[in-house]
Amino acid sequence: MRQPYELSIALRYLRTRSAHSFISFISAVSMVGIALAVALLIIVLSVMNGFENELQQRILGMVSDASIIGYEGPLENWRAVRDRVLERDDVEAAAPYVEGLAMAVKLVNGEGPDAAGEAIAGVTVRGVEPSLEPSVSTIETVIADGDFGSLEAGSYNVVIGAQLAKLLGVGIGDDIRLVLAEGRMTLAGFLPRHRSFTVSGIFDAGMYEYDRGLVFVSFDDAATLFRTEGEATGLRLAIPKLYNARDVAISAARQLVAEGFAPNYIYDDWSRVHATFFRSIQLQKTMLFVILSLVVAVAAFNIVSTLMMVVRDKRGDIAILRSIGTTKGSVMTMFASQGTLIGVIGTALGVLLALLFCWQLGNIVDLLQWLFGVDLLSAEVYYLGSLPAQVRPLEVAQIGGMALALAVAATFYPALSAARQPPAEALRYE
Repeated sequence: MRQPYELSIALRYLRTRSAHSFISFISAVSMVGIALAVALLIIVLSVMNGFENELQQRILGMVSDASIIGYEGPLENWRAVRDRVLERDDVEAAAPYVEGLAMAVKLVNGEGPDAAGEAIAGVTVRGVEPSLEPSVSTIETVIADGDFGSLEAGSYNVVIGAQLAKLLGVGIGDDIRLVLAEGRMTLAGFLPRHRSFTVSGIFDAGMYEYDRGLVFVSFDDAATLFRTEGEATGLRLAIPKLYNARDVAISAARQLVAEGFAPNYIYDDWSRVHATFFRSIQLQKTMLFVILSLVVAVAAFNIVSTLMMVVRDKRGDIAILRSIGTTKGSVMTMFASQGTLIGVIGTALGVLLALLFCWQLGNIVDLLQWLFGVDLLSAEVYYLGSLPAQVRPLEVAQIGGMALALAVAATFYPALSAARQPPAEALRYE
């Protein structure tokens, strides 16, 4: 199949050698510029996507899709409330919990009054039913040591995060003390309420906030510790359609109020609990897209200088073509085709480079950390211990389309300038 002669000439100009090798070099630089700009934009957005997705999955693994919480106190008659909520088609599972704040203290010198704390950390204590909790969270899948099922009523066992275990220096079978801010006044002063628990499990959720600051005990033990008289703080719900979690929580709470279960309820969902994280990620993605799009634009408009140099160098060729009957439109098509080819090749190389980089991102980060001897991704700072990447085909297509559109736009002025070259004036000096 014969290709149009305008495209043949454009390809010939793109592959010019010998005396005109400088123009070929400039064309190659333009391609590389577009490729790097496109690759950079795809890589940055893919890393942001991966971070957002990983953070969302790990948060949702430990935070329920939605919650219904007692208003100004425990959730009374939680069993009846749970049964009623489970009758809804938009609720997949529900589990009760008791939650409060405490200080976790590593015990030394036994259980008696002379026991002392060697290490201390503030934690959130969550009392759960081991048989129901896995239906609303992924806690069982992240147990690194021990058994989550050991949280039986009256056992006073506790499952703690890997970072907390490291901080306190405890392992399976060791005892820690949970100390509450509540207590009673004695002749010796204020005596906080406390209870010793045995570590029966260690989980590693991969998110520092939970691995360092969350502990699980049995529902009944937590109810005794926080004196809720067997009532729950609230119900954790699993919602099949994740992005409808807030609407489902509101609807369920209003239904319970309408049916007289309680005068009022507090509702919550995963997007509100960590709204700051997701909003900041979206804001950063938007800003980075705008800023790096300018880099792509600069690289694309470098085609203007490349084509203007080609037009100046090929004035004689243009004059000869015009003198034998080539139209202005055909001349414009030649140079527009050359610029478009630079954009197409550069964009294709950029996409391939970005996909390769994202595929090997983990190994690249490990190599950099090994070479420079630094921890580039501290879990204490970034919540995650690795750098994830998620390539979204739609975003890749949008970035590629934008780069091509800018490349085509950059060819307009040089192509128009070539078409306007007076043939007689150019031939006079040839």
